[in-house]
Amino acid sequence: MMADKVDVIRFEGVTKEYPIGNRRLRVLEDVSFSVKRGEFVSIMGPSGSGKSTMLQLMGCLDLPSFGKVFIDGEDISTFSPNRLAEVRCTKIGFVFQAFNLLSNLTALQNVEVAMAINEIPGEERQRRALTLLESVGLKERQGHKPKELSGGEKQRVAIARALANNPSFLLADEPTGNLDSKSGEEVMDLIGDLGKGGATVILVTHEPVVAQYSKRIIHLRDGKIESEEATHSGRGKNLKLK
Repeated sequence: MMADKVDVIRFEGVTKEYPIGNRRLRVLEDVSFSVKRGEFVSIMGPSGSGKSTMLQLMGCLDLPSFGKVFIDGEDISTFSPNRLAEVRCTKIGFVFQAFNLLSNLTALQNVEVAMAINEIPGEERQRRALTLLESVGLKERQGHKPKELSGGEKQRVAIARALANNPSFLLADEPTGNLDSKSGEEVMDLIGDLGKGGATVILVTHEPVVAQYSKRIIHLRDGKIESEEATHSGRGKNLKLK
């Protein structure tokens, strides 16, 4: 199998239920799909469709009730809690709607902290963090703390942080949700460029215009995959976010 055809994520008949009193609430039902290395895929659906639950499973934050989730070919249900934590730190780059930056650290330190968890030496951490901040256009803002940055700048720092450990894939949860339209377009252009550059990106969103930046859209409804569609590569560049 060619390296660029490897499944980074694969769901096989995944069902997720949560106990509610004396009954069980089924949030995902028999979901199967895969994301190949180098793909940029969006997962869309209305509130209550199961997007957040799917994100938690892809992020090794939860395990399926039935079925299997594979990351880089490994069944995550066989992992110990420590192994799950290791996978989250080394294989997955998270980008959150709320940025989740540490308020007392500078932009540079926020990017470095992801590498510190993996015990990367200080000099190498700083060098790589500077390179990443430069790649997202924020080298000159490296000494600024989150309160001194705009929303778009915070999200770009978060993207740099997500890339710090060379993850297998980037998992972005509503990355433009807290941004104005101009900042949202800038952030999506950056994420789109990462996808075009060969990064594996999985984007969870309810906004069709954001999903158009990806190459493929998976539509969820009532916990099931309703449909899939291919998009026009790069079309997002010509779209305006609301």
